[in-house]
Amino acid sequence: MGRIALLSMVIMTMSANADAQTKESNPIVLVIHGGAGTLLRENMTAEMERGYLQSLEGALKVGFAVLQKGASSLDAVEAVIRVLEDDPLFNAGKGAVFTHDGRNELDASIMDGKTKMAGAVAAVTIVKHPISAARAVMEKSPHVMMTGKGAELFASEQGLEIVDPSYFWTEHRWKQLQKMLIQEAAKPQSPTSWKTVLSEDQKFGTVGAAALDKAGNLAAGTSTGGMTNKRFGRVGDSPIIGAGTYADNESCAVSGTGHGEYFIRYSVASEIGAIMKYKKVSVQEAADMVVQKTLKNAGGEGGVIALDRKGNFAFSFNSAGMYRGYITADGKPHAFIYK
Repeated sequence: MGRIALLSMVIMTMSANADAQTKESNPIVLVIHGGAGTLLRENMTAEMERGYLQSLEGALKVGFAVLQKGASSLDAVEAVIRVLEDDPLFNAGKGAVFTHDGRNELDASIMDGKTKMAGAVAAVTIVKHPISAARAVMEKSPHVMMTGKGAELFASEQGLEIVDPSYFWTEHRWKQLQKMLIQEAAKPQSPTSWKTVLSEDQKFGTVGAAALDKAGNLAAGTSTGGMTNKRFGRVGDSPIIGAGTYADNESCAVSGTGHGEYFIRYSVASEIGAIMKYKKVSVQEAADMVVQKTLKNAGGEGGVIALDRKGNFAFSFNSAGMYRGYITADGKPHAFIYK
């Protein structure tokens, strides 16, 4: 074999080995949240705190198992959020809050950072796992968002689990609604009095996840029951791509929780990615610029989780607390509530 041919073979072998090492060295990271707001420590018993932390850690372990076996970040995000949707501690799925009319209306979205494909559903009442319906919209339809009965029909046609609306009823959420209705009735009635009542609901119980898989791809997803006592078919930021959910391999994956109207107005999730991309700052710096400055200065409360393609992640919230956690390649879950 000639010298040039031998040299070419050596270079090709080195390149192949480098590619293999790069694939093997991609970190596995999963970051999640379970809502933010006035989670005051004095209102949290040791038993309650332990319950939330255990739930978050359990969800992290489920997502880690998915990533560890080589599945996609989308698979991990969906799996984790399904677990949280089944947990009545959180305002999503089984733990969803009630609307003014005594219904549970659910929203969810998911986005693939590799392809920029996305899917969302809003105001569904019979889909057990809205996050799976959002993924079905992304992968099985030409659309990005479906709402109400149309979204429910589509979910049914896709073979997703459909339940009676009573499945989502929980006593503590029902009591929250009754308390707010009493407060509302005690106030002088005016065409805009409902705004004041909504502003008093200072716990934003959305759930969300951002994941980085072995292939180096990002994904994010968010699911919520919305706002207690909401009216008029109100939809918040959770199913809005760019507001409550965003993923782009060139920047980061984000899921938000908070006062949805502000997250929509300021395109919170995509803004974090844009700041990273064009200002060349870290994921933590970008998240803080939006949550601690832009959002806070506008009067918006809440927080985000964000994750970049190198495995760097950020928690940023301007409220008293945020249910949150992370897990990396060592497989040890970490969960927190307060700052």
